[in-house]
Amino acid sequence: MSQFTPEPTDNTSVATIRTLAADVVGKANSGHPGAPMGMAPVSHVLFTRFFNANPKNSKWFNRDRFVLSNGHACALQYILLHLLGYKLSMDDLKAFRQLDSLTPGHPEAHHTDGIEVTTGPLGQGFANGVGLAMAQAHLGAVYNRPKFDLINNYTYVFTGDGCLMEGVASEAASLAGHLQLGNLIVIYDDNHISIDGDTAVAFTENVEQRFVSYGWQVLHVNDGDNDLAAMYGAIVAARAEKSKPTIICLKTTIGYGSKQQGTHGVHGSPLKPDDIQSLKTKFGFPPDQKFYVPKETYDTYQAAALRGAKLESQWNSLLAEYAKAYPKEHAELARRISGKLPEGWEKTLPVYTPADPAQASRKLSELVLTAITPALPDLMGGSADLTGSNLTKVKGTVDFQPPSTGLGNYAGTYIRYGVREHGMGAIANGLHAYGGIVPFVATFLNFVSYAAGAVRLSALSKHQVIWVATHDSIGLGEDGPTHQPIETAVHLRAIPNLDFWRPADGNETSAAYFVALKSTQTPSVFSLSRQNLPNLEGSTIERAARGGYVLYDVANEDMTIVSSGSEVPIALEAASLLKKEGINVRLVSLPCWSVFDKQDEQYRLSVLRSGAPILSLEALSTTGWQKYSHEQYGLPAWGASGPYLKVYEKFGITGPNIAAVSKKVIAFYKQKGGQVVSPLIKAL
Repeated sequence: MSQFTPEPTDNTSVATIRTLAADVVGKANSGHPGAPMGMAPVSHVLFTRFFNANPKNSKWFNRDRFVLSNGHACALQYILLHLLGYKLSMDDLKAFRQLDSLTPGHPEAHHTDGIEVTTGPLGQGFANGVGLAMAQAHLGAVYNRPKFDLINNYTYVFTGDGCLMEGVASEAASLAGHLQLGNLIVIYDDNHISIDGDTAVAFTENVEQRFVSYGWQVLHVNDGDNDLAAMYGAIVAARAEKSKPTIICLKTTIGYGSKQQGTHGVHGSPLKPDDIQSLKTKFGFPPDQKFYVPKETYDTYQAAALRGAKLESQWNSLLAEYAKAYPKEHAELARRISGKLPEGWEKTLPVYTPADPAQASRKLSELVLTAITPALPDLMGGSADLTGSNLTKVKGTVDFQPPSTGLGNYAGTYIRYGVREHGMGAIANGLHAYGGIVPFVATFLNFVSYAAGAVRLSALSKHQVIWVATHDSIGLGEDGPTHQPIETAVHLRAIPNLDFWRPADGNETSAAYFVALKSTQTPSVFSLSRQNLPNLEGSTIERAARGGYVLYDVANEDMTIVSSGSEVPIALEAASLLKKEGINVRLVSLPCWSVFDKQDEQYRLSVLRSGAPILSLEALSTTGWQKYSHEQYGLPAWGASGPYLKVYEKFGITGPNIAAVSKKVIAFYKQKGGQVVSPLIKAL
């Protein structure tokens, strides 16, 4: 594979990609034609000479992974999928960016066949690519054996100037260099154009020196518009380097062939009709024929697809032989590829009674991980330099590190992410996208905000990423308002398809893990305390797994208090004080709003029932609790620095004060008179 052999159809195929890019974006009257036109030659070289995948089975496990980190080139990925014979027709290309089409404005995983990860927000795909490469390195180290090199694919990432400006890409690139990921090849579209114009206005760093300092191999192709042989040679050299990731700096002309080539005018706007006609004439295509694909182009890409199908067939034969030689490993690998967890793993979850000692929920999380890790080899995760605080390292687990460092090996399951929260979240999305891995990541809840872009894409992309987010309220005390996440829960609870858990005790913590590990298409965030929490009478894994339940029940209640996490024991204390005064208060624990919302209406109305006012209590912002309560008690603004009990007292979140607040609420609603209807009962 070291020698480039030109084919008579190469120039025609490259021209096809360029003209299709102009037509696709032109018909939509929206999008970015320039980058696809500039990257057409290297795309052709990669997908016809190197890329191993079977379009007829896009989930073949050992396929090469391709990530279009540069969202401005989204039309390019759709064109390549169509030419290769994925489930994307010419009509789908013509429907680019139209409602409910298979070709949305940016590539979306689970939506379009052949798309590995959802990209668009710049830099995310770069970090996803690092996660995909880490997954291959890990699973290959765990399951490959002599003569059975089962898992050995490459990850290819197309990136651009915008991606390299984003901090998330820098974080991921730094870690990839440390991890010596020789299976990762990034092709940098170095066209010197961003939406604001020439990158000279804002991006003048030396990219080569930057990546050399990260520990990458840096290669150059000076003519990315025409020199197919140089592109081929660079990819060969990248594949040959086994101890470093590679970035190929590819000098291209954005919008090559257009009258506006090389300018930002072709970056984010469709070409004018006369420009498209001129482009087609220049390449010898019928100027008035839209979406024209010569037969020889289809034939060329069909040959690449057939090569991929043959490779998969050979791999399946190798896998069958592996099953004979290593039946135990084969069974486990097959299970992990299928996405199923081992039978009976949930029986390892810790169960608690009120007699068990009070512990911080971050410690309870550690106990869950310690209990389930031996039964779940699928778990792979780590912390953003807060291992000792997040309590995520299970005793006996090995670090995921290059063997040459002496710090661990690629079969290790614990990842030292360093202080890179955003990169960590986006890398975890890539780990899950690869398959066979359930990733968890950890930091303080406040610092999940650093990773907001990656968390959002986890939810949109249906990545089962578990966030262990500790130090979750004013309960962390002395670190003060800079570290106390007053508003963070509101943000995370508002994200569709994300389960935000705030467990109140040991059983609720086990329930959070139980549901999160069962939810294969939903990310989860565990909001965990620094301070000790008692194990509560009435809590069970089964009850908490419904997202909300009645922890303490009475008939003919005067009020219900609904709470979560570390404030549930405080609400219970308030209820006990009120009981001594003859005031009946029910207590509802609501550890996960989104899971509770999925329960049937009869159950939800039985938990938050009509008949008496409902008061919510949480040491965070009260925003959102209006859905579940008539009145809300929480923090009106930032927290404060001091011993945590003093901070709780400062804000009135104590048993005696909540009892006093409760009496005011009860009196107010009695004065109003009439039936108090559950806040869950709405017109719409």
